[in-house]
Amino acid sequence: MGEQMKFAYADPPYLGMGKKMYGKLHPEAPMWDEVENQRNLIRQLIAEYPDGWAMSCNPKDLQFLLIDPNIRVCAWTKTFHQIRQTTIQYAWEAVLVYGGRIDGKRKPMVRDWISGVIAMRKGLQGAKPTYFNHWILDLLNVYEEDDLVDLFPGSLSMQEPCEMRGINYIARGQ
Repeated sequence: MGEQMKFAYADPPYLGMGKKMYGKLHPEAPMWDEVENQRNLIRQLIAEYPDGWAMSCNPKDLQFLLIDPNIRVCAWTKTFHQIRQTTIQYAWEAVLVYGGRIDGKRKPMVRDWISGVIAMRKGLQGAKPTYFNHWILDLLNVYEEDDLVDLFPGSLSMQEPCEMRGINYIARGQ
């Protein structure tokens, strides 16, 4: 199996959505409406989780979030999404990945994209579906007995996939 490793997953309020979407639930949510706080989160992830981490974000924010050349951009494409009054629809989310356990012989291989439906009725807007959380664990190549720190646990949707795989799930709210 190899040595135990410690990974993190972050799904902060996307830029401009902290106060609007989560301000009543979490008084600190508006802080995520500042670019520098989002960038500081990336710096924190790099410093505190050198084994690897993943972070969900809005594709339009990639221009200021890609502060390290070792960050890889992956894509979650949505087969069902909100229809907005704009020409180009928002039908995907970016997932930043840094590090992770290397295994060139991993079977099955893991793609840098996944496609599927959004989570519905999870009690919190932005909650991720189960298949998405399994994909995050696969992207990082998290093994049984590794630690996964969920920095924005919200709906706790990452907890079940971790427990199913014997991964130590640690919810640590921001």
